Amino acid sequence: MVTVEIEYCVPCGLLDPAIETQRALLRSFGRDLEGVRLVTGHGGVFRVAVEGETIWDAKDHDGRIDTDRIADRVEDRLEV
Repeated sequence: MVTVEIEYCVPCGLLDPAIETQRALLRSFGRDLEGVRLVTGHGGVFRVAVEGETIWDAKDHDGRIDTDRIADRVEDRLEV
């Protein structure tokens, strides 16, 4: 089982996308995940890491948050 961490910028209003991403990951992979942790950040951050390895950083994607692509990357790292 793996742990996912979503770091998001509170002042930037990224709480809702973080919760939506968390919900999507738990819905898709809940049985295979130890947890999906939300971590507050700042400076426009929206970063998703699996076991400490960053798999999505919105700054590398023009600020976009693509939940489907994030889910694909999480799935790639699961030991199913």
